[in-house]
Amino acid sequence: MSLVILLVTGYGWSNYRHLLNGLATSDVADGGGADGAVDILLVGMDSRTDAHGNPLPEEVLRELHAGSNDASLTDTVIMLHIPNDGTSAVGFSFPRDSYVSIPGQGNHKINSAYGRGKETEIASQQQSGVTDPAALDRAGNEAGRKTLLRTVENLTGSSIDHYAEVNLLGFAKITESVGGVPVCLNSATSDTYSGADFQAGQQTIAGPAALAFVRQRHGLPRGDLDRVVRQQAFLAGLTQTALSGGVLANPNKLRELINSVQDSVVLDLGDDTDVLSFAERLRGLAGGAIKFDTIPIEDAAYDTPDGEALKIDPRAVKAAVRAASVPPSAPASPTPEPPPTSASQQAAAARVDVLNGTSTSGLASKVQDQLKTQGIDVGTVGNTSKRSSSVIRYGSGSEAAAQEVASLMGAMPTEASSSLSSGRVQVIIGSDYDGPAAPRFSSGGAMALDGTARQQEPSEAPISAAGIPCVN
Repeated sequence: MSLVILLVTGYGWSNYRHLLNGLATSDVADGGGADGAVDILLVGMDSRTDAHGNPLPEEVLRELHAGSNDASLTDTVIMLHIPNDGTSAVGFSFPRDSYVSIPGQGNHKINSAYGRGKETEIASQQQSGVTDPAALDRAGNEAGRKTLLRTVENLTGSSIDHYAEVNLLGFAKITESVGGVPVCLNSATSDTYSGADFQAGQQTIAGPAALAFVRQRHGLPRGDLDRVVRQQAFLAGLTQTALSGGVLANPNKLRELINSVQDSVVLDLGDDTDVLSFAERLRGLAGGAIKFDTIPIEDAAYDTPDGEALKIDPRAVKAAVRAASVPPSAPASPTPEPPPTSASQQAAAARVDVLNGTSTSGLASKVQDQLKTQGIDVGTVGNTSKRSSSVIRYGSGSEAAAQEVASLMGAMPTEASSSLSSGRVQVIIGSDYDGPAAPRFSSGGAMALDGTARQQEPSEAPISAAGIPCVN
């Protein structure tokens, strides 16, 4: 028995070291915080390169129906939320057209957060004299990941502990290495954009077909929202396959999985001890304890400067994430909220006033609406004397809240004010204001997205990894 244990342990450890030695890594997550859960950000990149930045061959792009795209957009953003007791997990999907606050960038669709952060960092590096394309790309990608991660943290109130990013090729190769993923469709579907061509009913998909399954949105009844459900159903099937033991107990499949992960996945998983202890905690998870859901959507046809988007209420998102951390046996009576710790929580707790110092009538009210969508309640809305420069003033102890509001307003300057009491923040809009709701505010052309079908509210029933759900 001791010899068997030694051999099994040695085999598992050698595979683990093999995985780490060839893995593309990142250092974007700061380890999170003691917020009652382990949170992992799962990102699917619309990327034409592998995990190490090498361009994919043309024949591979043709097989994957990838086409051409120079923008760094995210097709999939899911936060896997695992309470500290390790008995359950919820994957929250963020539809790509969710209109959210991107730190330092203002309000935009969430799928552009990575690209906006990347472009900003590359421009900054070039101004500093960096000219090497590879160095610029590496710095830009790290900044893009951090921007997306901070966007999700601000929206959910969670501290992201780990980050995992997979590219187009990864979806195809990983599904082949595990022997395919079981899925089920309500009806047959075909789409030339993604290459999707599926019959109705249960089926097992792998390779380019799996990529087409999770990317299709044209021809679906609810457009991108149905694609989000597709991705959740795919992950449920992948989870069931992995937990069944058919992959981890098969040396050949395990080796193929490790090789595909090395080619197509970028991970930030902390140190070795952290990874192993994390894996140990998840051993007791059964398929039925893993569910996938979509963040609450307030308006599925919201008009924005970026085009039609999904209006998100950050307060509802934070409430949904908090609810996922409450054990089923916990009492129904509400528990008092902890004191604000993050900048976003402090901003939500502060009293924020908006004053219009321009000749544009109603601008303060429009800014109030923008802040409200980000979970910031505005107290006084009014006018002030005309001024050329915009500024955010704050009272004693409110600097963090002011900085958070500034990021929501397009990086407005801040300054302390002795005339304001503690806990107060004052947004004063000048004629130079070009942030959200400004008359001349518009999004950059580089981040333009192709059109989508008019969308409806997502299904309220979460998808469980206990079975194979049939979806559109």
